[in-house]
Amino acid sequence: MSSDSTLDPLPQVAEAAISEAATSAAETQPDPVPAASEFYAPPRVLIIVAHADDIEFGSAGTVARWTEAGSEVTYCIVTDNGSGSNEPGVKRADLVERRRREQIAAAEILGVRDVRFLNYPDGYLEPTLALRRDLTRIIREVRPQIVLTMDPTTTFIDEVGYINHPDHRAVGEAAIHAVFPSAGTRLIFPELLDEGLEPHNVSRLYLTVATKANLIVDVTAVFERKLESLRQHASQLNEEAFEMITRWGAEEGARHGMGYAESFRVLVMDSNG
Repeated sequence: MSSDSTLDPLPQVAEAAISEAATSAAETQPDPVPAASEFYAPPRVLIIVAHADDIEFGSAGTVARWTEAGSEVTYCIVTDNGSGSNEPGVKRADLVERRRREQIAAAEILGVRDVRFLNYPDGYLEPTLALRRDLTRIIREVRPQIVLTMDPTTTFIDEVGYINHPDHRAVGEAAIHAVFPSAGTRLIFPELLDEGLEPHNVSRLYLTVATKANLIVDVTAVFERKLESLRQHASQLNEEAFEMITRWGAEEGARHGMGYAESFRVLVMDSNG
């Protein structure tokens, strides 16, 4: 699939997905999801994930809403993305560079200009102190009100028969503990003080790929931008993947009276932030 491919069937796919999801939702009771808050657009958001395309799968619509509302969003991609192919003859260095370009292009579509790559080996990630220190450094540099990362407690997603990637869980664990206690504690990683990086307290933690969501974000108005950002990951995704993501978004939306939605588990650590 080339990066300039078009997906003309998607409007029909989207309409069908919404109709099917709405019918299914009507046959069941809506999920009881207590809202952590109304949609909140802070001055700064930091998103920490394992791989290029992780953000676009679960959070691109919310990112689009944040940037439209004026939030400055920073991406941190922890791995080098070099293991994301089973095609014979693919060279790791070439794949790393291609996926880097794809991620930057996807981010631009959503209004994100600050994309950082830590280049840990893809497929081997562990929640080490070194990784936690690197993430603490970025949190203190960006000084976000919201940090969004991956839920490390999600091992299985039964509905789709998915075993969560160990890199997802590792980055989530490291990021959560970079948020607390590391980012806000002066004497944890004191070497960061020598770099001029003072402690910073994050106000809200958002978890994606979460099975216990308490915030539903309506992304109906920006769903086409979400799909367009996903199209940039041509090395990873095909039309079947776009149809699946469209169906997921429609199903989540139908459960809550929306066209399309994204869900998060949110911990509010400072209600004033």
